[in-house]
Amino acid sequence: MTPQEILTQFGPRESMPYDVVVVGGGPAGLSTAIRLKQLAAEKGQDVSVVVLEKGSEPGAHILSGAVLDPKSLTELFPNWQAMGAPLNQPVTDEAMMFLSETTGYRTPNMFLPECSQNHGNYIISLGALTRWLAAQAESLGVEIFPGFAAAEVLYNDSGAVIGVATGNMGIEKSGQPGANFQIGMELLGKYTVFAEGSRGHLGKQVIAKYKLDEGCDPQSYAIGIKELWEAEPSRHQPGLVLHTAGWPMENNTYGGSFLYHMEDNKIAMGFITGLNYSNPYLSPFEEFQRWKTHPNIRWYLENSKGEVTGKRLAYGARAITAGGLMSLPKTVFPGGALVGCEAGFLNVSRIKGSHSAIKSGMLCAEAAFEAVTAGRAQDELTTYPQAFEASWLYTELNKSRNFKAWFKHGLRVGTLMNGLEQFGLKGSMPWTIRRDKPDHAYLKPAAECQPIDYPKPDGKLTFDRLSSVFISNANHEENQPAHLTLKDASVPVNVNLATYAGPEARYCPAGVYEFVKTDAGVDQLQINAQNCVHCKTCDIKDPTQNIVWVTPEGGGGPNYAGM
Repeated sequence: MTPQEILTQFGPRESMPYDVVVVGGGPAGLSTAIRLKQLAAEKGQDVSVVVLEKGSEPGAHILSGAVLDPKSLTELFPNWQAMGAPLNQPVTDEAMMFLSETTGYRTPNMFLPECSQNHGNYIISLGALTRWLAAQAESLGVEIFPGFAAAEVLYNDSGAVIGVATGNMGIEKSGQPGANFQIGMELLGKYTVFAEGSRGHLGKQVIAKYKLDEGCDPQSYAIGIKELWEAEPSRHQPGLVLHTAGWPMENNTYGGSFLYHMEDNKIAMGFITGLNYSNPYLSPFEEFQRWKTHPNIRWYLENSKGEVTGKRLAYGARAITAGGLMSLPKTVFPGGALVGCEAGFLNVSRIKGSHSAIKSGMLCAEAAFEAVTAGRAQDELTTYPQAFEASWLYTELNKSRNFKAWFKHGLRVGTLMNGLEQFGLKGSMPWTIRRDKPDHAYLKPAAECQPIDYPKPDGKLTFDRLSSVFISNANHEENQPAHLTLKDASVPVNVNLATYAGPEARYCPAGVYEFVKTDAGVDQLQINAQNCVHCKTCDIKDPTQNIVWVTPEGGGGPNYAGM
């Protein structure tokens, strides 16, 4: 049955009215909700706010490095320390290294530009902070619905957003309602705030409908892949922040790594690959595994005898919106707004987006509160982008507006020019570098590229995809339609495999896409949707833009612990 047929047979859907509906229970969405309730309490007003979260609980789908600049959190909760916010490990030292295959060169700290400095920041689990923010939001009266995925944007007759509908539950693989079928519900708001994170399913639709990215550079993304390890105390330096560039990436491929020493002998390590890479044989997952074998990296996971004694605890992956200020779309439209990584507020030069997500949510909340208490609804929250342009966040992003764009000329030129801009000119550059192609358009035909021979995993330091997905705790109800859909089922074999050597089998970090032979010896694409960790890379990097990621049943996906 089609969604419209289901609605006709089982509708109408139950509806629940609110002043503000927030889609996404990450730092941006929760900060929006919290600030609304704070303002309501300060002004003696009653403002109803609901947060929809597709994960099984707030924080279940949250993945980041993460080093947090506490500036915006301090604005939201000046006494966050007394309130028990989980910022437990201050940064004590930082290092930037450039790697060759066997050696590494550390940049003296005196030459690190301001954007690379981390004194005053904290190494955190962003998932833990998200859970803490959710508890604060609920204590202020915010309603949070975990396990409910917003699947449809609702519009009125004039074309303004009036809310969202959650997905139907209990739809079987056949598309028919099953024995446990439940129709979705409508959450109606005077304003709807989209905070789904990078490449949000509904935010993508809203941007296209209202042409919010008109006049902007094409958005640019990266994939971040992360593992959490427990190391020997002798190899652990609490508070150390280490970043690397160079090997194993080629000069013409944007990428780098992080290695953060948390509390309790935990090390968060990960690898970031820009999704504008050109070689279809490249595998971000395999590049990450190979990076761990570098002598300067594996040292942290070994004992004095050179034996790997560290224990891998968790794994995950997530897309990163990295285009910066020049790719930032218009953030408001009739009836709603975009906040956080849904819009693209990450500061890629600082490798930080959590503080900007929180700040964008607060700015949006202040505009929404003003509108709701003035009796307005479904118009544009114009004071939100105005407040952003007058804020410290705009100043910060403006200083780094060229950072990602320079790397289209390669690692050496990008490093040199960003050093000039960020260290020499302190971010006050008189020029702007523009981009003109989306990430998927950079991929070259396989015939023009060199295959990459990746070493096999050893199961101690390096691993395969399936064992990694296992410790992400990814789970989906198996008897449901695949949430990874194809516009044209013939394209993966006839175009992607024939021309690009099937890149979806390599850029996916979870083994979702697999080319197999049928009994008749014919190639076909097999989609293992149950493995999906919701990173959104396929929706971004597919060279034909034939793959469309849609929301599965609420509660499905990874369930990250400590990430």
